[in-house]
Amino acid sequence: MKLIVIDMQKALMDDELYNYTSFVENIAKVISAARENQVEILFVQHDAGPGTGFSVGDEAFEIAEEAAPEKNEKVFVKTINSCFGNKEFTAYLEETKEDTLMIVGLQTNFCIDATVKSAFERGYHVIIPEGTNSTFDNPYMTGKTTCEYYYNEVWPDLFAECVSLEEAVEMLQKQKS
Repeated sequence: MKLIVIDMQKALMDDELYNYTSFVENIAKVISAARENQVEILFVQHDAGPGTGFSVGDEAFEIAEEAAPEKNEKVFVKTINSCFGNKEFTAYLEETKEDTLMIVGLQTNFCIDATVKSAFERGYHVIIPEGTNSTFDNPYMTGKTTCEYYYNEVWPDLFAECVSLEEAVEMLQKQKS
């Protein structure tokens, strides 16, 4: 199993995110459990392009302290919603022959959903821990409704195994060799 932490960047870490405080705490729990059990963590950052303020070299592009990688952990940069748009990320997963990905981060209805579906299409078993992805309100749905819609309606039994935070931590603990 690998833990994929998506777009936990300073520009997006905002208390306007749905369930912000719990979301940040849940991400920290999953990252900590992965590290304690030698589960590799791959961090992915979104680059919106030069001049956007959300690109390599911009402060807003940097990974937030709450989810910062350690020196030995891999970081990939993507320019489209799915992490699989980064050829090095895709090749690395293929090389490691991993078949299970636990996916957490931002934003539920954009990069998380795109990555979940791309991973599923490539044959990965995808695990989504409850409360470990979030998004902002939009003109059609609140962040809460959006998160609940994907977690309860879109992903389960189709694209991913949706589990409680406690189940996710137990899964990570079982990975320790």
